This record gives sequence, C-alpha cells and structure tokens, in this order.
Amino acid sequence: MRPTNREIVEGKLYQGVDEQIVYSLTTTPWGSSPSSVSVKAYDATNDYADVTATVLSGSASATGDVITLPKVGGLTLGHLYRIEVQFTVTGAGTPFEAYVQIEGTR
Repeated sequence: MRPTNREIVEGKLYQGVDEQIVYSLTTTPWGSSPSSVSVKAYDATNDYADVTATVLSGSASATGDVITLPKVGGLTLGHLYRIEVQFTVTGAGTPFEAYVQIEGTR
C-alpha cells in the first residue's frame, strides 16, 4: 500500500538554530523492514539548494520499521528545509520517499 501523502503526519516542524536533533520515521504506512535508506536535505528558502553536507551529520540507520535519520543541525534562522528520506520496504520493487519540512527558529 502506498500512502497518498508523502509528508510526515506531524507536518512542518520547528527547530532552534542552536539545536541538533535526531529524528525518526516509522515506515509502517509504506511497509516493513526498510532498507537502502538515503537522506538528503534541501534549503527551500534558497531555491532548494542541496545542503545535505551542511545540516546533516552522521548516517541513517533502520531497525524494525523505524528509520533513524542523521542528526539535523546548523540551520539558518528563518530558513525552511526539506529533509527527504528515500527507502525500500519488503515486497516493494521501487523505493518510496517521505519528507519533513523544518523551519529554523530562535
């Protein structure tokens, strides 16, 4: 079953520019046992520039139906970021992609 809405259920998140947070994504709506996980970050305020190397540190991991994302930090005040998580689940021949929007705040 493929969800019709790729954005995470919580909607847009707010993160302080001095914070470093590790987020997680449960893949149950898409299927079980995620693998081939890839995470990218884009600055939507700056023409969707790829800022993966600037705002993500570490690597993603998957346990059960939960993907743990790399640490998100180094955000710019007032900028909106789009974090895209691509993965494959058991029985699916093609990858899925979910995303979260995060705004840098004080």
